[in-house]
Amino acid sequence: MSKTLEEFVEVLDAKAKGSIQGTAKIVVDEDTFILLTEDGAHISDGTTEVDVTLSASREVFEDIMAGDQNPTMAFMSGKLKVDGSSTRALKVSEILTQ
Repeated sequence: MSKTLEEFVEVLDAKAKGSIQGTAKIVVDEDTFILLTEDGAHISDGTTEVDVTLSASREVFEDIMAGDQNPTMAFMSGKLKVDGSSTRALKVSEILTQ
């Protein structure tokens, strides 16, 4: 079942707090921006400079977080796009799959 945006951010917030260095942006369905920092996750306007951006559909992100989709395979198949630091992208994928 699909989570509301607020539930999605709440789950990411708990996973990101104290777990990420630098900044990352998750772009959901091309029009929703979630900023991840060591302070947690929050909805953003998308204009903040970040170390890495991960873009995919809501379904792909939910599948990754549920353990039904491997983030590396999502990237390799084109379902997940990454722009920026590959090291940060790996850390964000670890956070998503916790």
